[in-house]
Amino acid sequence: MTKIVPEDKARQGHWGWHALRILIAGLLLAFIAWGAVEIYGELIKSPTTQQTVPKAPPAAQKSVQGG
Repeated sequence: MTKIVPEDKARQGHWGWHALRILIAGLLLAFIAWGAVEIYGELIKSPTTQQTVPKAPPAAQKSVQGG
């Protein structure tokens, strides 16, 4: 015996406020975790990884300027 079910009753559930709140909370937690990792990465960065530009010797600067 086949049971006829209307289309609006055949769904397993609907997207409501509860599901939306869970999705938004998960997104906020992901942003918080991302921000914490970014801050931690900046804190542990060692000063030796920063690149410095060497200055030219004074003789080289005079020949370029006097040119």
